[in-house]
Amino acid sequence: MTVQLNSASLDVRALRQDFPLLQRTMRGKPLVYLDSAATSQKPRAVLDALERYYERSNANVHRGVYELAEEATAAYEAARQTLASFIGATPEETIFVRNATEAINLVAYAWGRHNVHQGDVVVLTELEHHSNLVPWQILAQEVGADLAFIGLHPDGTLDLENLDRQLQTGRVRLVASTYISNVLGTITPVAEIVRRAHAGGAIVLIDGAQAVPHIPVDVRALDVDFLAFTGHKMLGPMGIGVLYGRQQILEEMPPFLGGGEMIRRVSARTSTWNELPWKFEAGTPNVGDAVALARAVEYLQSVGMEAIGDHDRQLARCAMDRLQAIDGVRVHGPEERGAVVAFTLDGVHPHDLASVLDEQGIAVRAGHHCAQPLHERLGVPATTRASFYLYNDEGDVEKLIAGIDVARRVLQA
Repeated sequence: MTVQLNSASLDVRALRQDFPLLQRTMRGKPLVYLDSAATSQKPRAVLDALERYYERSNANVHRGVYELAEEATAAYEAARQTLASFIGATPEETIFVRNATEAINLVAYAWGRHNVHQGDVVVLTELEHHSNLVPWQILAQEVGADLAFIGLHPDGTLDLENLDRQLQTGRVRLVASTYISNVLGTITPVAEIVRRAHAGGAIVLIDGAQAVPHIPVDVRALDVDFLAFTGHKMLGPMGIGVLYGRQQILEEMPPFLGGGEMIRRVSARTSTWNELPWKFEAGTPNVGDAVALARAVEYLQSVGMEAIGDHDRQLARCAMDRLQAIDGVRVHGPEERGAVVAFTLDGVHPHDLASVLDEQGIAVRAGHHCAQPLHERLGVPATTRASFYLYNDEGDVEKLIAGIDVARRVLQA
């Protein structure tokens, strides 16, 4: 069945005018940007917020008593409040980091090395991005723990019976799962994973890098213990992200990095730690990007997260239907998915396909998308991935389909 988009859900034409980069042409053709799962474009409001901070409010935060420093501190902490409210957290539970990768490494280091021991188990899924796999591999090797994996059904959804079997051993200390797969678009049942994990005595970390930009996420409703996400996939700058952690757990964790800001008192031989969230924010923070990320959140909220989520899912389904109608194309993953569609074309390497699409001004991603084990599970070395956001519409899907038709003639001749 072909999905018809509800054109009333978002005024994409008007939204697109807010994004300066989308006005560019590439190779003499209008840009069709279909790589938001890698990084999103930025609206003028975010670019202006970053520029305005550095032009008018730039100073180091927290310890300066002069007016400019107090203004910068107020902007930084207001940004934290905005991010905390966006996910249903408190400011004390909202830690600024560089990206989701750093957030997960923080948990693996500061929580994992004090709570995961020899013989314990960390449960992951077969969907994971390397950022939610490699840190746990390192931890397991260091402490002698084991890794176990929640497998997949043939359609790319999770087989939670694997989780139940692991929890029955009593050895599971942590379950770490993506919320939305960056390859298959699989939307995992986070609330159910959390319920089962908690009942089995484990805590849960969720990689929300592909979810927080696209759908409403409430850490209280989900009851997660940790949530990691990154600013550059949600209209914000690169170099800023967020770790949410349940306050009780964060209080018990040692710092991740040592230095200025994260201390309460320092003597020659000992130190004591600052309060949350600053205990985990050593050194000069990325104030300007935090302020700009808060503006990105305000932009998303002005559009409406429910509307964005509906739009993105409809667009992904539209792309799936159109792609599956092409001879030789295989779309990987479930019918119900987030804003990501990964596919292969018989006889054509994904890099070659992406190159031909680029010649037509169409930007897609090709490769293993930092998910090599998943691609091994799928039996393919790489896929071509189109990913969508609020500034894409059905016309972009049609241009993708037309571009693939050109590529077939060029590459399968």
